[in-house]
Amino acid sequence: MTTAPLPLGDAALERVVADGLVEVERRLAAAVSSTEILADAPSRHLVNAGGKRMRPALALLTAQLGSGTSDAVLEAAVAVELTHLATLYHDDVMDSAPTRRGAPSAHEVWGNSVAILTGDLLFARASRLVSELGPDAVRVQAETFERLCLGQLHETIGPQDGEDAVEHYLDVLAGKTGSLIAASAQYGAMFSGVGADALGTVVRYGEKVGVAFQLADDVIDLLSDADVTGKTPGTDLREGVATMPVLLLRARADRGAVDDAGRAVLERLDGDLSDDAALDAVLAELRAHDVLDEARDLARAWAADAVAELDGLPDSPVKRALAVFASLVVDRLA
Repeated sequence: MTTAPLPLGDAALERVVADGLVEVERRLAAAVSSTEILADAPSRHLVNAGGKRMRPALALLTAQLGSGTSDAVLEAAVAVELTHLATLYHDDVMDSAPTRRGAPSAHEVWGNSVAILTGDLLFARASRLVSELGPDAVRVQAETFERLCLGQLHETIGPQDGEDAVEHYLDVLAGKTGSLIAASAQYGAMFSGVGADALGTVVRYGEKVGVAFQLADDVIDLLSDADVTGKTPGTDLREGVATMPVLLLRARADRGAVDDAGRAVLERLDGDLSDDAALDAVLAELRAHDVLDEARDLARAWAADAVAELDGLPDSPVKRALAVFASLVVDRLA
């Protein structure tokens, strides 16, 4: 697979990251190969479908704050992408998502059991790679995996009585998405000899970038069609999973500040969306509502907060590239 170089604003850094991603891709393909013929095709399924590879790219970028790309950085970058891919297999089963990255989801091809077990297999392979990087890396992987599971659990159960639904969702995103992006930034920095203060900085930065990324995706998933995102729009709505635009609309209703158009959207969301026409109708109404602007602004605010975390780092091309990286995750909203 080939990916377009990240426009980081520095040609030398772009080449370093691009070259590193070529090697990550080679190692990733080897990691999902299997001596078990039954496991081989499912394991390769999402790798072959492509992807942004933003987590490995961030690991490669933060490594440039220290001694640069090394074998340990590359192995860690592969491990975080394997972990990410594993979560996608599980997420698609839980969300009944029919497509992923423009291809049928694994559970649509092989069934739920094979998809879940393939996700487990990729988690195991990620853990095996990390085990060779030392106890500190194992601890990061274990803590990240715990947060991934807790984030998914909290999303599944939903906010508790008296808990603010928007704040609950932001906590879910910090666990489900932010934790692994933070781990990516952490691995790149720790395996290039970055000091403790800078290491803490990139971890905080990475988590906020992750939240911004997912908030942007919440908007994009409503605006784009399947040919653009590789995912069927409205799947979360149909499954009753409220993403940020819907949560913000419900918050307006709770404050008595929702308009007639928003009230109509909420009524549709509380109805039967099993019919494609009903789903298309509520998608069209959400796309036309100004709550999407509020959701966009929130994504941009989280990206700006991520950049603000970098203030403690000395000025350098890498620091400036990290600021550009944070902007890239929300520039997709333009």
